[in-house]
Amino acid sequence: MPNNKLDILVLLRESSDPRPPACVTTRGAAISDRGLRHVPNPADLAALEEALHLKDTLAAQVTVLVIGPERLDDTLRLAFSMGADRGIRFRDHDMEGGDAVADARVLARITKILIPDLVFTGNHMLDRGDEPVPALAAAAAGMPCISAAVSFAPKKEWVEAERKSDRGARQTVTAPYPCTILFEEIRSPRYPSIETVTQSLNVPVEIWNLANLSLPIREIGACGAYLAEADYGAPRPDPVRVVTPDPKLPAFERILSLLSGGIKAREGKLHTLSIDDTAASLVQVFIEEGLIAEGIS
Repeated sequence: MPNNKLDILVLLRESSDPRPPACVTTRGAAISDRGLRHVPNPADLAALEEALHLKDTLAAQVTVLVIGPERLDDTLRLAFSMGADRGIRFRDHDMEGGDAVADARVLARITKILIPDLVFTGNHMLDRGDEPVPALAAAAAGMPCISAAVSFAPKKEWVEAERKSDRGARQTVTAPYPCTILFEEIRSPRYPSIETVTQSLNVPVEIWNLANLSLPIREIGACGAYLAEADYGAPRPDPVRVVTPDPKLPAFERILSLLSGGIKAREGKLHTLSIDDTAASLVQVFIEEGLIAEGIS
């Protein structure tokens, strides 16, 4: 292992707590997360515990990184109380509107600045499943990436990890330093004591922004995104309660009743015109919509 002492960077992310009470509200075309609780991602905490285990056994140096608003300082305080040595929070408003590719550029640049031997984080997010940013950042930084790791053993010149494979199989893989490891929830995070929690309140948190990375604005946020944000439709605010279908009805009608989802059916308009009047009305609609030129019959 490099210099007989590992330098580990742990990426901690937050996820929405799925347990009730939770409330998602909409205002126009925007969704508010005011009623949601944000918690540290469990798989990331398992990765932090793996790093702290290496600190206890091999005297490794553990740096924790969070990317986001000021409330993530509480996540760094938790990491300090568990035994982390250094905490960095990156935040810049120019990251708004970015996709996984743009966010991976930021993480890759931070990795190149800190030059860690290992980058640890979780293999998935609690509220949205797989997260491609760490793997994309590893590729951008020219580092190998091992996903779905369930065990890990650092060697002198390389790392050895056992990872999940298809259909419950296991694979043992090796990779040289530096390397990114995406962990499954294999270790239960330690519970900090009252003394360490109190001490964590006085540990300084480093605040980084775009000026610390020397990244051009065109490569991050909405300017550097490959995929533009798409529109979405919010559910109707006045759904109809769906009652249990009458068992005497045919199966097809019962299925239609259940699949309606409680949405009110829209009123249709029935036109009773002759064939010539219907054709004339359609032509007039096409003209108003600019589909055909006026005077064409």
